[in-house]
Amino acid sequence: MRAKKSAALTTLAALVAAGLAGAGPAAAADGGMLPHPGPDGLVWVDEFRGDGGVASGGASIDLPTVLTVACDGGGDVRVTMDSKGTIVAAFDVECPASGGAGVGTASMGAGVVRPGDFTIVVDASTRTTRWSLTVTQPE
Repeated sequence: MRAKKSAALTTLAALVAAGLAGAGPAAAADGGMLPHPGPDGLVWVDEFRGDGGVASGGASIDLPTVLTVACDGGGDVRVTMDSKGTIVAAFDVECPASGGAGVGTASMGAGVVRPGDFTIVVDASTRTTRWSLTVTQPE
């Protein structure tokens, strides 16, 4: 299962770097706000600016899921996670203009995120809002 998670992270990173995973025009930037999620990670977006999002696969129905988003640069981000056509998480994160990052997290019990693919949309209030994202399934 860990090999699948690593492959998903690699594929996702390639999509984000190419700008294909974004919901709108966004530019990659330098240095992330959330550390690499390690072996429990399904998704890691090191850093992005503006609107964006990800699509991934490999979720297990037998494990809890944690979605974490950090942001800075002013404004806010609206985060929505969809699993098999059902919104399973939605929250807003305030993004300080200076002095650190705002962080929001949604924790879902085992079975909430259905097996297979899921999508996450990050709607930033400004094109310069910087954000980072992780999805983990702790074993």
